[in-house]
Amino acid sequence: MTQELEQILSQLTQPDNAVIQQATAQLKQAFKDPAIIPALCAVMSGSQNPQIRQSAAVMLRLRVKKHWKKISPNDRESLKAVVLQAFMQETEHTVQHSLSQLCAVMVKHETPDRWPALLQLLNQSTKSSNPNDRKVGLLLLNKVMESNPEPFKPHYCQLLQLFSTVLQDHENPTALYYCILTLTAITAYTGTEEMNQMRSIIPSLIVALKHLIKADQSQASEAMEIFNELMESEVSIIVPHVADIVRFCVEVGSDTTLSDSLRVKALSCIAFLIKLKSKTVLKQKLLNPILQAIFPVLTAAPPPGEQDPEDAEDDSGDGTDNDNPKHCAAQIIDTMALHMPPEKLFQQLMPLTQACLASENPYQKKGGLMCLAVLAEGCADHIRTKMLSSVLQTVCQSLSDSDQVVRSAGLFALGQFSEHLQPEVSKYCAELMPLLLGYLSSLNQAKVGHVTKAFYALENFMENLGADIEPYLPTLMETMLSALNNTENLKIKELAVSAIGAIANAAKELLVPYFPPVIESLKGFLTTTTEEMRSLQTQSLDTLSVLARTIGKDVFSPLAAECVRLGLNLTDTIDDPDLRRCTYSLYSAVSTVSPDCLTPHLTAITTVMLLALKSNEGITAHVEEDKTFVLLDDEDDDDHEDEKDGDAFLEDEPETDIQDLVAGFSVENAYIDEKEDACDALGEIAFSTGAAFQPFLESSFQQVYEMRDFPHEDVRRAAFGAMGQFCRSQQQVWKENPTEANHQALLKLLDVVLPCFVETVRTEHERQVVMGVLETMNNVMKSCKEEAFKNPTRLKDISHVIRDVLKKKTVCQDGGGDEAEDEDQQAEYDAMLQEFAGEGIPLVASAVPADSFSPFLNDLLPLLMAKAKSTCTVADRSFSVGTIGEILQALVSVSGGQGLAGRLSNRLLPVLVAGVRDSDPEVRNNSVFGLGCLAQAAGPICVTDYPMMLSVFSNMLTKESDLRVIDNLCAALCRMIVSNVDAVPLEQVVPALVTRLPLKEDMEENKTVFSCLAMLYTHSPALVVKLMKPIVAASSQVFGNKNVDIETQNNLAMLMKEFAQHHSADFQAAVTSLPGEQQAKLGAAISAS
Repeated sequence: MTQELEQILSQLTQPDNAVIQQATAQLKQAFKDPAIIPALCAVMSGSQNPQIRQSAAVMLRLRVKKHWKKISPNDRESLKAVVLQAFMQETEHTVQHSLSQLCAVMVKHETPDRWPALLQLLNQSTKSSNPNDRKVGLLLLNKVMESNPEPFKPHYCQLLQLFSTVLQDHENPTALYYCILTLTAITAYTGTEEMNQMRSIIPSLIVALKHLIKADQSQASEAMEIFNELMESEVSIIVPHVADIVRFCVEVGSDTTLSDSLRVKALSCIAFLIKLKSKTVLKQKLLNPILQAIFPVLTAAPPPGEQDPEDAEDDSGDGTDNDNPKHCAAQIIDTMALHMPPEKLFQQLMPLTQACLASENPYQKKGGLMCLAVLAEGCADHIRTKMLSSVLQTVCQSLSDSDQVVRSAGLFALGQFSEHLQPEVSKYCAELMPLLLGYLSSLNQAKVGHVTKAFYALENFMENLGADIEPYLPTLMETMLSALNNTENLKIKELAVSAIGAIANAAKELLVPYFPPVIESLKGFLTTTTEEMRSLQTQSLDTLSVLARTIGKDVFSPLAAECVRLGLNLTDTIDDPDLRRCTYSLYSAVSTVSPDCLTPHLTAITTVMLLALKSNEGITAHVEEDKTFVLLDDEDDDDHEDEKDGDAFLEDEPETDIQDLVAGFSVENAYIDEKEDACDALGEIAFSTGAAFQPFLESSFQQVYEMRDFPHEDVRRAAFGAMGQFCRSQQQVWKENPTEANHQALLKLLDVVLPCFVETVRTEHERQVVMGVLETMNNVMKSCKEEAFKNPTRLKDISHVIRDVLKKKTVCQDGGGDEAEDEDQQAEYDAMLQEFAGEGIPLVASAVPADSFSPFLNDLLPLLMAKAKSTCTVADRSFSVGTIGEILQALVSVSGGQGLAGRLSNRLLPVLVAGVRDSDPEVRNNSVFGLGCLAQAAGPICVTDYPMMLSVFSNMLTKESDLRVIDNLCAALCRMIVSNVDAVPLEQVVPALVTRLPLKEDMEENKTVFSCLAMLYTHSPALVVKLMKPIVAASSQVFGNKNVDIETQNNLAMLMKEFAQHHSADFQAAVTSLPGEQQAKLGAAISAS
């Protein structure tokens, strides 16, 4: 059979398809013969042709991998001997490679200790005096270890000794390469006993990498993965060597003679290190050396006659190309902004940035603008509060620069600012809109690449303008509609469709007049099926979703059913993850407007989405096979005798372990986005459709729950979000139909979901995911209230996890570490994470009896109060007093709340009174709110503090200029009056209060103010009648105001009716002094009540 097999294998290497097909058929037949294994062994050892020897080794590996259990014990033993024999005599590197992979698969089945000859061979070859033997030995060791790191654990100490010797072998770069790859493979599995050895290897590892770079840059680039692996799994090993690693990476990253991919690897190591260990980087004074090294990279001019990729005309404009050193340099600054305290970063970064911006060289200017752009997300508060007008001025100047490179960078920076520096940046509307519209007027002549950047800036800026967009609407919509109807260029059409979405987000129902022509265009794009229309279609679906959410129910509902059908038709005819993803968002948007239109299609819709979550499409394993063989081996069991062996077969394949997924797989972004959007949509649809979704809840939940460990953080975050939505959906179903079964279903869900959230907050590495989980957990507590705390340990678990985040004890906060020295300074996102946790405290307070929560609140309050110190940032101070206010507000309505608020008042009063005198209006506002809530929650217990509080407030009323703070002062006084009417000198307080009405900014407080006035009318009618005129005038501003809730308006109408009936003369006098329009509103409201 051996000769016959060799013949077939040689035919497989022919360049003739017919020959290959025939050989494949013969091979399938041969595979049915048990003698195939000895025959393959013989060919592998004996054939003269290396290509055939390699093919035999690959086929044996596939055979062994799947059918080891069917190979007889004798054949197994002889196979072990033959493979090692073949390996020792082999001279061709490609065949050695395939043989080592074959050994690796056999070790997986056999464990190393049942194959002593292999260990002996590894030992001899890696220690041989012949450099070639060492190289081949390390290749074999690498393949065997990479696929079986765990079983070799007992040998780690010995191996690490070997590695520290090999790393000195500078003349043998291939040996260095395999040695470092093997070290990378075991890093995640090393335990405490190997730590010191690992640590001591680092210096020689760095030297070895320098030698490897000289010999082979692509191998060196792959070997540098070891730093990421060390940081990811055992960061404590590298902490003592951080400075050396940074120095090495900076050297490689700055060296323009090296390949881009190697420099990118080095620079991304620095970014990763900053993400994980920013405190260490700052402590070891590495910030400045890193910045000094990356600025020249960031500002480098491209080679003469070339452009940077993002300035080239064919750039897609989405900035996804991260594989050049310049992007990596910007990414390092981006990472610094997200993970370092802004004060410390700006001190060292700004002088460099300003020097770039002042330069005449366009690439220096571009570097400076890129730097400002990437700071916007992580240091938003710092820029908004301390330097907004100066950076905006810089960016505006760049938009009229003579060099397009500078203008493009300016547009990118403006887009970033618009996205992250809200709401302040929108106040510059009058300066910025004309500049941006100027760009649009030259739509037709400009280059598409540059237009793309102008649209990016315009969209991000418009999106947040709200009603301020109104004066620009005619110009904007005329431009967009003409682009949809007249231009031939599909990219411009796509940009215009996207811009209409952004305009709709701001304009909402103001867009109604333009709705019909927009819808006609979108429908036209969505009903064609040609390939080149694909990205225009995805964009059209996106914009349709925005319109569904913004244009108003009445306008959109008639189209809802048609939209769902459009989506289903598209996904039936076109297989494209991006297109499917956008249909999910469309269904989700429709569910918020007219859920009934979705109900008949829920089966079809959930089926598609659950398939998307199950699918492994777009995830490709990094395997180096010839595909022909794989196909062969999958189908070699025509008689399916394998069925009964199914379970055993699964046990052989622990290959989809998530950790392996991360390293050994690459996932196409489109499929990740599809999974993320499927989770988001399932959650929202479940919540919007309520009872109709019940038949799909369990299957959806199970599939989404599986995603909580998905390698990609955005998918995990979306999965947790959907799990929260499923709980809220079930809560609503139970509220509408309070059966025992519905209640049990809710409790069962909460028992799975909440512990999962708590655990994730503690152990998840990605800060963004933890923020998402905290936000979702808050929403679940808000919706489910006491149901969330039915489980006896839940209160403790949630309170403790909030405490741990406030103490920075979780994994994503770099678990405590070297925290002592600089409490007040941290990255803005780290502060934001703590805010999400803190927002949970008032939600817990309003869901459980005060006495149960009291011991936990005692632990949490000092952590909150510490953030109110004057040395803390404005954001921290505002968060601290704001949260204290919300806790007190929650105590108003829970049992035992009054007693608890009374016991806390002595601790909280000084903090809130200090906050009232803060220089920042938001801190003052929140402190005033807190004092009002304290009076309301503690009731008679805090009457003794009233004189002091009233004097603080009356002082403020004379000095305060911020409208929102004045509104909250009025509301706080009303809370004091309602709580203890006899403790307030009404004759002085009420007139002062009424002259400040109507409320100007904080419309929610109308409820507080007018319910107080209604109470005063029954308590001291004479006083209220005396103030009739200003009260009626203020009331007339409230009727028909869409920012005031209907209940408040109705109660106010009842009060006006009382006035009209019992004090008609005074009332008529008050009414006639009003402008006609307000008289009409008042009359209408009274007659409707």
